[in-house]
Amino acid sequence: MPQIDTTIHLGICLYDRGMHVRSIPWLRRPRDPLIALILGAVVVAIIFPIHGAAADWFSIATKIAIALLFFLYGARLSPQEALKGLTHWRLHLTILGFTYVAFPLIGLGFMLLEGHWAQPLLPGLVYLTLVPSTVQSSVAFTSIARGNVAGAIVSASLSNLLGVVFTPLLVMLFMSRGGVHIDGSVFVDIAIQLLLPFVLGQLARPWVKTFAANKGTKIVDRGSITMVVYSAFSAGMVNGIWSSVSVSSILALVIFSIVLVAFMLWLTRTVANLLGFPREDMLAIQFCGTKKSLATGLPMAAVIFAGQSVSLLILPLMVFHQVQLMMCSALASRYAAQGSKL
Repeated sequence: MPQIDTTIHLGICLYDRGMHVRSIPWLRRPRDPLIALILGAVVVAIIFPIHGAAADWFSIATKIAIALLFFLYGARLSPQEALKGLTHWRLHLTILGFTYVAFPLIGLGFMLLEGHWAQPLLPGLVYLTLVPSTVQSSVAFTSIARGNVAGAIVSASLSNLLGVVFTPLLVMLFMSRGGVHIDGSVFVDIAIQLLLPFVLGQLARPWVKTFAANKGTKIVDRGSITMVVYSAFSAGMVNGIWSSVSVSSILALVIFSIVLVAFMLWLTRTVANLLGFPREDMLAIQFCGTKKSLATGLPMAAVIFAGQSVSLLILPLMVFHQVQLMMCSALASRYAAQGSKL
């Protein structure tokens, strides 16, 4: 889709203009199998939506996959590395500030939006601002750009761990008035389905850490995300929800995501420089502070909004995820080519 590629390129140039640096050539889009799996799940859901008893059994299987994913997250994170990295408190507080303060404030701004296109997608726009940062892509882009990789690992992992509490709390505060019904029982569900498996993963780490650190987590997170997407889009097809979203709304969502990523890339770098962080820390702040996790956000949505339709709710997060991968991949490659020169 060349039009979208051109728009994304303009978004990166918009970021560069704000930073007063040279224009950057467009690089090839990242080959992320997750994007192909998500698109495949959407296509299959449109053609063969699951419903009835089969949908109930598939929902149970999805919950098991989500629990396994957080078990592997727990097994992958070394307690020693986490404790050591926590000493760099300024870095982590800055990244957490972008994830759980700056982004939610933008979410509040979304709630004031007027215009017909935003109405069916508005809850999803708010929700994407409330989820944790990514882990794998944040660390990968920080590494490519030659930033503080250890700090990125701890900050991104800490963001996901705190998100087990912060995200449902923020959802209760921000989204209860928009027709999304949330109560205190969500914390029990989150604790059982996400936090408990994470703790068990920490306990089982001596036996499963190798599997979790290699391909295990990648396979499970991609699989669980694909299952959540297929289940959500199937429900949307069965209930006829997609008739409420126009093509122009989807296009506007893509453009809006590009502008949001560009703005956050500029904001994170500007604030990091104003606070006097060295280049390596600035890169970690930039790549961790601009991300929103599809791997964590979709499973959390399946738990937080259990029993409700999440088809439209997860659409903005899915679009934002793809846009952030493309734009941050190009930016990280530029940093790598520049070396120490900014």
